[in-house]
Amino acid sequence: MVFYFWFLVLVMPDSPELTELINLISKDEKLTAMFAPSFPIDFPFPEIVGKLKRVGFSYVVEVARGAVETNRQVVEDLKSNPKKRIITSPCPSCVRYIKAQRPELASFLSTADSPMRATAKLIKQKFPNTKPVFIGPCLTKKLEAQDHPELDILVITFKELAQLFDQLKIPDSTEDLIVHFDLLGPTTRLYPISGGLCQTAGIDELLAKDQWRMDSGLELLKDALDDFSKNKELRVLDILFCDGGCINGPGIISKDPLGTRRQKVIKFWVVHPSAKE
Repeated sequence: MVFYFWFLVLVMPDSPELTELINLISKDEKLTAMFAPSFPIDFPFPEIVGKLKRVGFSYVVEVARGAVETNRQVVEDLKSNPKKRIITSPCPSCVRYIKAQRPELASFLSTADSPMRATAKLIKQKFPNTKPVFIGPCLTKKLEAQDHPELDILVITFKELAQLFDQLKIPDSTEDLIVHFDLLGPTTRLYPISGGLCQTAGIDELLAKDQWRMDSGLELLKDALDDFSKNKELRVLDILFCDGGCINGPGIISKDPLGTRRQKVIKFWVVHPSAKE
């Protein structure tokens, strides 16, 4: 089902989500953009924040902020039960794959909110009466949003955002250089890189080296799930469906090699450690 959905979205000239967003903007609806942490691959900071606000977004926040809550929930769960075993679940493609292909492992899926859902909940508190719009590299996030209608999340990809700018004729502007995110997540900006959750949550300090594993890509995912099934000492499996992590999502515009994409994410984390809210 996941692969069929991806095919449909890729061949559609304008997704229904993009059409809905354009309609919302035309009606001057209050919107909050939730920008996935892989955004530096395709868009320059801080110019992109100003550009989003000129499109019509009232607020622009980092999904990395929600990832802080995801990490807190995962760590709290591990600490509450020394025998607890978890397969992390920020990646909806992995979740769907496990439920469809390895249902015997579905009970190990973490109950922690994904960064997208955690960010949407935070927006409900901080910016009530605004609609959360997730902008990222993942097509399957659209399915995740459908699974949680109570959060009212609209999902578009980076490619669709570029289409939005083009259709609405939003130019670049050097006047946006002082515009920053309304909510920040500096400590979790490495989330889209393979193993991002374990690295940013400090799992290496909580568990022994042989108690956790991180991998990305379908073939390594299969191997990791086999390992988790057999090795009862493995307590945390941090996996992402796309090879290299979310930096290789199908909604990304860039054709740069994975190494270059990875460095762009790392550079943003290093250069902007505490951009003001």
